[in-house]
Amino acid sequence: MARDMSDKEILKMELEQLKKEVNTPRTPVSETPLLCLFTIAFVEELLPNDPLIKGVPDEKNPYKGDKGGCIIT
Repeated sequence: MARDMSDKEILKMELEQLKKEVNTPRTPVSETPLLCLFTIAFVEELLPNDPLIKGVPDEKNPYKGDKGGCIIT
């Protein structure tokens, strides 16, 4: 997409993005430890069922098994 745009258009797009970022609400540093504790508790609560941590059983994994290879005709 950027290849088809002029330098002026790219700079205009970057300026619009920066304007959005300036208006993004910020979290005070004093509140950050509390938010971290909530995030850690949330992640640990979901940890037992997380397929990225626990793995997916072979019988439920659609990408595992003897499905054969790719055939190009």
